[in-house]
Amino acid sequence: MLGDNEKSAEFDVVINDEEQYSIWPADRDVPAGWHTVGTRGPKQQCLDWIDEHWTDMRPRSLREALRQAAGDSA
Repeated sequence: MLGDNEKSAEFDVVINDEEQYSIWPADRDVPAGWHTVGTRGPKQQCLDWIDEHWTDMRPRSLREALRQAAGDSA
């Protein structure tokens, strides 16, 4: 069960260089290596946004390596 503070807290959706998403409290500085994507709201709204937009959970470097490997074997 969510407490009153968590229900009213606002979060930012953040992304790192590997294109991995997370949420971060809007009233705190975003950690190094992460930046906001422009979506802010209640926790569940941010989690729903991530669920809709983060369709490939693999890190970007892995996706690129697999693409290169597939191209090399073609």
